[in-house]
Amino acid sequence: MDYKIIFSEPAIDDLEGIVRFISEDNQEAGARFGRKLIESVRHLAKSPRFGRVVPEQNNKNIREIISKPYRIFYRVKDEAKVVEVIRFWHAARGEPEI
Repeated sequence: MDYKIIFSEPAIDDLEGIVRFISEDNQEAGARFGRKLIESVRHLAKSPRFGRVVPEQNNKNIREIISKPYRIFYRVKDEAKVVEVIRFWHAARGEPEI
């Protein structure tokens, strides 16, 4: 059975901010990039442990995948069969609060 993918409020806020920022110059590019970020997490439904453990967190359930230039942080909840996307974070911004 596939895991369900959910997005935390901070992740939704991050995604909206990214799309809004890019859309200031090109609305179509902003929407396209937002879709790309969402699509980059879809495969986690079948392979929730695909990403690496986040080195700063040292928690096997907090993982990340990269969609340049963004780090996409997520939490695996095996008991509930859920992947919770925690943050979309630009790599140049340092470490996010998780």
